Amino acid sequence: MSTIEIVTSLAYLAAAVGFVVGLHLMNSPATARQGSRLSSIGMAIAVAATVARLADDGGITATGWAVLGGGTLLGGIVGLRSADTVKMTAIPQLVSIFNAVGGGAAALVAVADFVRIIGTHDPSFPSRIMVPTALDVIIGAITFTGSLLAAGKLQGWVPGQPLVFPGVRVVNAALVAVMLGGGGYLVAGSHSGWVLVGVVLASLGFGVTMVMPIGGADMPVVISLLNALTGTAVAMAGFVIDNTALIIAGALVGASGAILTKLMADAMNRSIANIVVGGFGTGDSAVSVTAVGGEVRQISVADAAIQLAYASKVIIVPGYGLAAAQAQHEVAQLATQLEQRGAEVSFAIHPVAGRMPGHMNVLLAEANVPYTSLKEMDEVNPEFPQADVALVIGANDVTNPAARRAGTAISGMPILDVDKARHVIVIKRSLGHGYAGIDNELYTDPNTEMLLADAKAGLGELIASVKSLDA
Repeated sequence: MSTIEIVTSLAYLAAAVGFVVGLHLMNSPATARQGSRLSSIGMAIAVAATVARLADDGGITATGWAVLGGGTLLGGIVGLRSADTVKMTAIPQLVSIFNAVGGGAAALVAVADFVRIIGTHDPSFPSRIMVPTALDVIIGAITFTGSLLAAGKLQGWVPGQPLVFPGVRVVNAALVAVMLGGGGYLVAGSHSGWVLVGVVLASLGFGVTMVMPIGGADMPVVISLLNALTGTAVAMAGFVIDNTALIIAGALVGASGAILTKLMADAMNRSIANIVVGGFGTGDSAVSVTAVGGEVRQISVADAAIQLAYASKVIIVPGYGLAAAQAQHEVAQLATQLEQRGAEVSFAIHPVAGRMPGHMNVLLAEANVPYTSLKEMDEVNPEFPQADVALVIGANDVTNPAARRAGTAISGMPILDVDKARHVIVIKRSLGHGYAGIDNELYTDPNTEMLLADAKAGLGELIASVKSLDA
């Protein structure tokens, strides 16, 4: 091995260590930022080592270096701009777009290597190269279109409810047959560029038809699944071009994404296969106050403020309604205000709160809510019976007691036991359905009172009302 090869190998090893340790640190909110920085440093080392190796090989022309430099500069500018301007509520969409970019880039690596080799006089592909090439193209292309469609659904450009058309199962079966048949044909020794094109087109189409029937209630799981697929595609690209850093980074993303997908599916009491075959839910829908069966009790801002101000223990349950209203700073201010009055305040975080795993944690961290105040479902559920007030803000399906009964769309889904608190106050724009498309039985519970308002506006009024009690 030459000196540059030895240095590159050591750099890849250092990058791999950074990836592994960084991922471990991301397990805790207290160290997640350090983990993100360490992983970024590891990637910077891997990129620098790769560039040094390319320069040593001398196989890139001046035009190639110009394209590489221009692409890096453009990508860096777009990335920095996106990170600086994106709203916290749009993070899931941004993650989906990044998934698409990662999967698409990995697929292009395989396509480019395939085209390069068949252009030589002896286009021989060993199976150890052709198998990951076929897998990379299929998985990367599926991730590309699937992630773009998921981002469109999250952004509202595409309807959030399941979209189906007659014969969709037949179309899916045909696309899978083309993908697997074409991929197998390539692995068997064919070097046909047209077969590769067919596989790519079928995979792109399957990415669309796979995500179309999945409803908004399943989007957190879908995002995690697509993230796992992106990691797998990147690992396959590493095998194609024999790059250790890509293999390790992709394997880590794929494995962690798969584990997270399983955990998210369990939190919704749904199998991954059931989610992929066809989602459920119709998206948020507003209905009148009388549309939900039973008696709904409304509460004024002043009465809600009194209950909160004189409570000893308050558990706040944030949902996507809080994120959509960008009310994280207001809820943090209210929590601080109540703590200054002597109350014990904590936040109950359901695994699928928001629109992606960890979305609510990041949102509240932006508002400087101490990570020690954020409690996961299993930890906080036993505390609800001791809570004087459970304040639910924009959360719907994850608080619905209907999950405890058989025969409903969310039967068996683990929920936050807010109805076991002494008093429940729900801040919501309306009594509309959540993504599961069913009424929330919490709203008619005798201990529940509704404050019908936008989360940001309602919290602002509560803050002012609590403050007035000290005047």
